[in-house]
Amino acid sequence: MNRLMPQFKLVLPILLGSAVYAFGLQYFLLPNSLMEGGVTGIGVLLNYAAGWPLSITTLLLNIPLFLLGWKALGKWQMLYTIVGTVSLSLFLALFEFMTRHGWIVPFQSASDTMLVALYAGATLGTGLGIVFRFGGTTGGVDIIARILSRRGFSMGQIILVFDALIIGISMLYISLDKVLYTLVVVFIATKIIDFIQDGAYSAKAFSIFSDHSAAIANQITIELERGVTLMPAKGAFSGQNKEIVYCVVGRYETRRLKSIVRNIDPRAFIVIADVHDVLGEGFKEE
Repeated sequence: MNRLMPQFKLVLPILLGSAVYAFGLQYFLLPNSLMEGGVTGIGVLLNYAAGWPLSITTLLLNIPLFLLGWKALGKWQMLYTIVGTVSLSLFLALFEFMTRHGWIVPFQSASDTMLVALYAGATLGTGLGIVFRFGGTTGGVDIIARILSRRGFSMGQIILVFDALIIGISMLYISLDKVLYTLVVVFIATKIIDFIQDGAYSAKAFSIFSDHSAAIANQITIELERGVTLMPAKGAFSGQNKEIVYCVVGRYETRRLKSIVRNIDPRAFIVIADVHDVLGEGFKEE
């Protein structure tokens, strides 16, 4: 039972992400005749064309993809996928019920569709980003995206490609200006998905080339209390053996680290790189 608890703790964030995503669809997207990509987008098209409830079509369309995911994904990831897909349909049904009874009044704006697109993209991206972050999917193209992401592709980029195909077909049912606004929704959503996937915490990685590497490393340890690694290196031109000081610090510590290096060796060569997610002592544990 103790081994199962960490797995089931991930279900709550997946439920939260599904709820946010379903809310974005019902509150922003459908009332303003905008589109969505993937299997959900097909459900949206069926809703526009025939009035079929999105909560039912998304579940029915995902059943064949469950078989694909069952073979390609692990046991727990498939469980999270089923949880995400079924919960999405349930939350969609809940919001459909609340909208019909006037408990929720969808946001509609004929004069400022760009505002709708911005909020729709932010809401949909946040919901999907949370689901992906904790190992789940909402079915459909998400299953394909998670499989392909193991081959080094960005999930946001994969979804963007599939979304473009579905949105292109949607031009048969909605006006061109709605399609263009939908592209704004998709672009914002994919950026937020990748941001949440990569991690909201941003840090800086320093690679310092100096003849005083030991002194720099010692001072960083004393003043910043950060771990430092000395990596052996050899200059291609001089042929001299040196040590590279490597250290990861938070953004707010960047100026202090630069000052430490300059005070010890003003001629030091410093390379600074962005780090989007850091796990470990002094940063965060996942």
